[in-house]
Amino acid sequence: MGRLVSAEAIGEAVREGRWSMSYHAHGRAGKRRIGDEELVLALAGGEILEDYPDDPRGASALVLGRIADGRWVHGVCAFDPGGDLVVITTYVPELPKWLDERTRAPRDKEG
Repeated sequence: MGRLVSAEAIGEAVREGRWSMSYHAHGRAGKRRIGDEELVLALAGGEILEDYPDDPRGASALVLGRIADGRWVHGVCAFDPGGDLVVITTYVPELPKWLDERTRAPRDKEG
């Protein structure tokens, strides 16, 4: 993918309508009854939780946002070579992987 991901760049891309959802992200959002536009608006005003600048597929980041019904959502976001935002995947942070919207659960000791 393209440039490094920042909260400001995500907000700018969403305001300018330069965004898309991967097929995977669209399906994941749909299963949770979250519309694509609702999701990207939440991410546009969101907070970067984790930065992945060295991802072999290109720089990306885990972004936390809150949708209209109050649920927290995560989205992994990147920019394509043309500078458009791409939401790669999305999910609602919950047990067993997340203790709360910002805190990962400890890894299984045997895993």
